Amino acid sequence: MQQAHGWLFEQVFGRPPLRLEIQCGTGAIVEVPYAGAIAARQVLEEIVGLKQLTTEPYSPVGWSKCGGCGFKKRCWSMAENSRDVALVYGVDQGLAIGLRQQGIETFDQLLSHFDAASLAELKRPWGKSTQKVGAKADSILRMAKSMATGQEQLIQSPGLPSSINYVMFDLEGLPPHLDELEKIYLWGMQVFGETPGKYRAACAALGESGDRQGWEAFLKEAKAIFAEYEDIPWVHWHHYEKTNLSKYIERFGDRDGIAARVKNNLLDLLPITQGSVALPLPGYSLKIVEKHIGFTRTQTEFGGEWSMAKYIEATESNDDIQRTALLDEIKKYNEEDLAATWAVLVWLKGKQPLSGH
Repeated sequence: MQQAHGWLFEQVFGRPPLRLEIQCGTGAIVEVPYAGAIAARQVLEEIVGLKQLTTEPYSPVGWSKCGGCGFKKRCWSMAENSRDVALVYGVDQGLAIGLRQQGIETFDQLLSHFDAASLAELKRPWGKSTQKVGAKADSILRMAKSMATGQEQLIQSPGLPSSINYVMFDLEGLPPHLDELEKIYLWGMQVFGETPGKYRAACAALGESGDRQGWEAFLKEAKAIFAEYEDIPWVHWHHYEKTNLSKYIERFGDRDGIAARVKNNLLDLLPITQGSVALPLPGYSLKIVEKHIGFTRTQTEFGGEWSMAKYIEATESNDDIQRTALLDEIKKYNEEDLAATWAVLVWLKGKQPLSGH
């Protein structure tokens, strides 16, 4: 559509536009390169063709793809009602389209038409070429079975390390495009288990040295945890915590080796969950898994983007009371992230043999 606008501009003013911009569903302003009159006409023809369709064109849903879209609720409901194969965890956009080209539209049809060997040989669109499904076939079929039955499928014992206490560890940060460099504005941690501890939050201060101050505050809190609990596992979800520990060690150093000790004790719960239980869910984000196991939060609004927006609002506020209130909201969200991670850990421990407890 922006190409068409650019073409109209060129017809009226006799020159191409300096640039084209569009506001995405996330609120971001994105520049769209103007490709000229021929490309604009092709876009217009495509739009007219879509307008003339009697049935809605198919586009596979995807957890990341649909996350910030204003139409997610509509499209996702349609996909769930039709038992769309694209909902199966491991079925990417190319595979969903490739399956549909073969008449496989639901996860029930996927199970009835393929076994692991035949699905592994299936070639699906991959960029400008094709690629076999390969070794992912077995996992995809297992996930499809879980979706079709609505039941969990135990793959193997989680094999969690034995400990009477665990530190839940979660970071809140800004990506590079929202700051001069990637910045962690809250380092959250709390011990759960037989001897639980208090919620600890190390926050980046305002000002040029605020990032370093947040890092130093984190090291102080981590040192206190080690002093009380020794080499306790530090449990997190996905690689964000490990990645940023490495970045901050490089950025500000690790004088007493506390960060290195944390890094050495990290336990990523996401791959353990993925490798242990096939879930009747479209993804393995913490927010999805926690809901599946029955964890509930006290906040009506929360999430990573929400947290970033609140933090930016806090940094731009000149009202100390308002700033404190906003930061407290972020801390509460982070604290409940830690509680949710612990809830998933307890749930996984319940799937281990008694000797693993």
